[in-house]
Amino acid sequence: MFSLNENCGLFGIYSDQPCVNELYYGIFKLQHRGQRYCGLATWRRGLRIFTHKGYVRHTFTPAELDELRARSGIGHVSLKERQPMLLDSRLGPFAIAFTGNIINAQRLTDDLKKNGHTFSTQHHVELLGKLIAQGSDFADGLAALARQVRGSYCVLLLTREGIYAARDPHGFKPLVLGRKNGALAVASESRPFNTLDFELLRDVRPGEILFLGRNGFETLKVIESEHISHCAFEWGYIASMDSIIDGVPVVRARKNLGASLARHDRVQADKVAAIPFSGIGYALGYHQESGLPYDEVFLIDRFASRSYLPLIKAERDEEARIKISVIAENVKGKSIVLCDDSIVRGTQIRNKVFELKSFGAREVHVRVGCPPLMAPCIYDISTRSYRELAARKYALEEIRRRVGADSLSYNSLEDLVQAIGLPKHRLCLACWAGKGSKR
Repeated sequence: MFSLNENCGLFGIYSDQPCVNELYYGIFKLQHRGQRYCGLATWRRGLRIFTHKGYVRHTFTPAELDELRARSGIGHVSLKERQPMLLDSRLGPFAIAFTGNIINAQRLTDDLKKNGHTFSTQHHVELLGKLIAQGSDFADGLAALARQVRGSYCVLLLTREGIYAARDPHGFKPLVLGRKNGALAVASESRPFNTLDFELLRDVRPGEILFLGRNGFETLKVIESEHISHCAFEWGYIASMDSIIDGVPVVRARKNLGASLARHDRVQADKVAAIPFSGIGYALGYHQESGLPYDEVFLIDRFASRSYLPLIKAERDEEARIKISVIAENVKGKSIVLCDDSIVRGTQIRNKVFELKSFGAREVHVRVGCPPLMAPCIYDISTRSYRELAARKYALEEIRRRVGADSLSYNSLEDLVQAIGLPKHRLCLACWAGKGSKR
């Protein structure tokens, strides 16, 4: 079986100067999107690539970065596999990096095998590379994906001439463009541009196929779709709070959701606090709307990974346990409104409520920025099965009891849509609506 539930970050750059440092820091600033593997590929008299298991800043050596010195390249961070991948084809050699999930991967693979193709991995990125290579050129091959693939994808190709970038016609995964002097960049979200001093130009349009080369950005094709479906969970959790995707600042959406929680609330408390980092925007919005003092009750170890991302439950629980400690002085005797982005299984929020109460918190009122998760996501990593979803199995009062909170409330689906500010019909809300997307 092909691997599902991918979560990755992409960064590519084409420059008139050596760009390996920008490429390196570009994927470093996307590390929150995938922490198990990282990789860089550049083109200088041929393709060069290095991939590693682990964090970007822990794995690449100065010697490797020196060997990667070039004026164009692509990078990738991943939860599940090493990318970019190098492929040779009748169109010429290329490196490919991908984020998303291909629902009909097995059927497409079987079709290619019937025509004599072989595979060295079971990863979707290899399948996409082979499908693209069937085209009359790279742009034609990327356009063919829209006809063949069911699912979500953003793809970067590094070739001798430059970089191709494509976003699926539904626009599920974000992809943005930036520019600085003689350099052009494409990224899964805008956060790297802040550090690298790139100007955020715009989003890659759903279905758009772009080329980054000596003539700048060139739109080669746009594959139209009747149904745009941006992943709302990007604003809820996945994207970094300092990013702007599809024209909406992530921090704005999260603060709007926190304010919505406050408007619907009648609880009496001493302070509002967050489970860092993903709960911070919600807690700030709650604070600004309610006037309740904002305070820190947890200190996060910045060297720990995102506990939502490890695939094995034991790994998730261990990361959650070691990465956050309680600030006892801010907790004892206090009634606390505790904000977080979502509840999946309920294990981590239960542990945090227990820790606060064990350090003397008088009350803990849990407020959840996103609506109850009701269905697994088949387009990305948000959840893996129905049986893992607390809201699918239990009523609100039972979840409250299980997590040990004195009260519990969520935003509604309409609250979420209003907070993001995009039309409802342009958002994928399947994991909250409790049914699959119509795509």
